[in-house]
Amino acid sequence: MQAMKTLYPEIEPFDSGTEKVSDIHTIYYERCGNPNGIPVVFLHGGPGGGLIPMYRQFFDPAAYHIILFDQRGSGKSTPHAELRQNTTWDLISDIEILREKFGIEKWYVFGGSWGSTLSLAYGETHPDRCLGLILRGIFLTRQSELKWFYQYGASEIFPDFWENYKNEIPEGERGDFMTAYYKRLTSDDEKMRLSAARAWSVWEGSTSKLFPDKSLMEHFGEEAEALALARIECHYFMNNSFFPTQNYLLDNIHKIRHIPTVIVQGRYDVVCPMTSAWDLHKVFPEAKLIVVPDAGHSISEKGITSALVEAMDKFKSVDNG
Repeated sequence: MQAMKTLYPEIEPFDSGTEKVSDIHTIYYERCGNPNGIPVVFLHGGPGGGLIPMYRQFFDPAAYHIILFDQRGSGKSTPHAELRQNTTWDLISDIEILREKFGIEKWYVFGGSWGSTLSLAYGETHPDRCLGLILRGIFLTRQSELKWFYQYGASEIFPDFWENYKNEIPEGERGDFMTAYYKRLTSDDEKMRLSAARAWSVWEGSTSKLFPDKSLMEHFGEEAEALALARIECHYFMNNSFFPTQNYLLDNIHKIRHIPTVIVQGRYDVVCPMTSAWDLHKVFPEAKLIVVPDAGHSISEKGITSALVEAMDKFKSVDNG
């Protein structure tokens, strides 16, 4: 039986800074590992999730030139939790700005949850810039996926955690939780905004692991994290994530079927259920689908971490010439 892979040791960036990407947005980036190594860009979740130091540790620092950044409105990027000029296409433009800034011709694209959405969208827009795609916890932003998590479905598995999410909204508005939350998250009332943001974000943090993790819930409930995550997620989801059609990502998969791709999916992922990974795999059979039998959604669950590190370890021996 193959041994489980674990994260590489903690590492500090050899370079970090900010880049002005629009008249209002400045994004924070960092680079780790080997500046002459194989380039890989890390796309975090949410949208609005931001970076944490652990994300640097999925890659062999001797082999990879690791580029990470906080997407618009997230983490250390400014202005914080800003919704204006914040669309999927803006983020794809930002990825290209960073690629060109660092003189990278092609790179691996590594993303989970919303990061998998953005990786697919970026790949379909710029297939000639991708050495490979490493995708985790597939999210295709379809209405069925959003309704499952924010209206009815996941609520049946986690009724105790759902209670807090549900109680934030008056009974008369519960027929459409997302619209009710959007109204509050974009309200001029700061107290209302923060209360709604915490309820929205903690619901996500409560359901992300096979075994609920109190420290994760607390992290999702912190003011800065909750506001960025809830406001930006809801903004995207109310706008079909700025895709022209519901099945945009699947309908354009032919553009990337030649790109080496690994899909890592927790069997018991409640946030992004496996049906999306399965639908992706059916139209993209060339991609390697790894189903982790004892995991939910979180990148930090042992089986998911192991599969991701192993995928990147295999890619480092590929001839990327």
